[in-house]
Amino acid sequence: MSKVCTICGKKPSTGHNVSHSVRRTKRTFKPNLVVKRLWDVTRNAFFKTRICTKCLRTLKKQEV
Repeated sequence: MSKVCTICGKKPSTGHNVSHSVRRTKRTFKPNLVVKRLWDVTRNAFFKTRICTKCLRTLKKQEV
C-alpha cells in the first residue's frame, strides 16, 4: 500500500536520525494516515479513503 494522502497528496519524506554525538543516519518520515469512511453527497453512499489526520481535522472544521 502506498503511504499517500488522497486529499493533499502528502508522501513520505527523507531526513536524518541525529544521535547525541551528531552522527547522521538516513530515515523516512511517514505521514499519519488513517482509513476513514466519508459520505459522498452526489452518490448517497460511503466510500473509504486513506487520509492524513491534518486533512481530517480540516474536514471536521468545515462540517461545523
